[in-house]
Amino acid sequence: MISERRNVALLTACQAMLMTNNSTLIAINGLAGLALAANRKLATLPVTFWVLGGAIATMLASLHMKRVGRRRGLMLGTVWGIAGALLCAGAIWLHSFWLLCFATLVYGVYNAYGQYYRFAAADVASVQFRPTAISLVLAGGLVGGILGPTTSRITIDLLSQKFLGAYLALILVSLATMGLLSFIRIPHAGTAAQGAPGRTMSEIAAQPKFIVAVACAAISYGVMNFLMTSTPIAMEICGHPYKAATFVISSHVVGMYLPSFFTGGLIRRFGALPVMFAGALLNAASVGIALSGIEVTEFWLALVLLGMGWNFLFIGATTLLTETYRPEERAKAQGANDSAIFIMMALSSFSSGLIVTGGGWSRVNYAALPLIVVVMAAIAWLALRQRAHRAAAI
Repeated sequence: MISERRNVALLTACQAMLMTNNSTLIAINGLAGLALAANRKLATLPVTFWVLGGAIATMLASLHMKRVGRRRGLMLGTVWGIAGALLCAGAIWLHSFWLLCFATLVYGVYNAYGQYYRFAAADVASVQFRPTAISLVLAGGLVGGILGPTTSRITIDLLSQKFLGAYLALILVSLATMGLLSFIRIPHAGTAAQGAPGRTMSEIAAQPKFIVAVACAAISYGVMNFLMTSTPIAMEICGHPYKAATFVISSHVVGMYLPSFFTGGLIRRFGALPVMFAGALLNAASVGIALSGIEVTEFWLALVLLGMGWNFLFIGATTLLTETYRPEERAKAQGANDSAIFIMMALSSFSSGLIVTGGGWSRVNYAALPLIVVVMAAIAWLALRQRAHRAAAI
């Protein structure tokens, strides 16, 4: 029990470092792209390449950790973060938009590895403690939500070239993460679990619970990323200062992770599906607020509600996913889940730049609504299906 909680605490700290890096990148990547791109419609392409790096690496990262163990795999992930940050700094120094895109692609590999902190917590936690362990690890993002935008605000103009100091600061955060990971003790999967093939991916993916878990995780991340990526650009277009944009992004990340302190308890009490549906309702409310005005207040409230909705959906979907695979199947099941998430994020980050620069903030929000409806329908479908099965069993 002590080891279980110690590992979860360390993973929570690692998540805080990951989100410090990620929220810094969220705050500056689109603006750096806007400054370097010959065509302003390509401004969010560095964000897209960051997500694409994660999409390419996520299944490979999962299989790599199955072979070498969580701890060694996660430590290698931080090396990719250091390399990516150095390349980003080089791109700013050379005023190269396409080098920045490649650099963020490399950085995305670090993000791919980091997404498995929550699954590492699920691996070391008992069944009863698992929803809370996942929630607590994701709660580490609360610290990152404060540190990241604050760090970017302090370092963005620290050196002679804008953004250079902010990218270099990310190296220190990655090194701190590597130090934390060195203290984690996660048992390596047994030889039997490593060698056993388990069910095929098609058999696992055919489960209704798996379908809904993956769909809701991917779409919730896609909607959140779609709206969040375009926010700094939309606020700049609306004439708001960078300081206001970092405040909104910081508040959004706090909204993403603050509920984690009680989301696990809500799932244990009410179940994953009701909590996920509540998250979808919060996302719908976020869009409604965003469409009501373009003052800083509307941006702030919309992004806070968006973050809270993502939290309920993502933690609920992650908990649901852990019920769909056996120990020997977790690498491919988790990898498939996170691959779907990164693909949605890549599509959403690229399209958000095109839409916000071409059609404005309102059009971005209208485009998010159909995806939220799909999530609601999927959750309702699984809930009705489970109710019908329970009734048939009586």
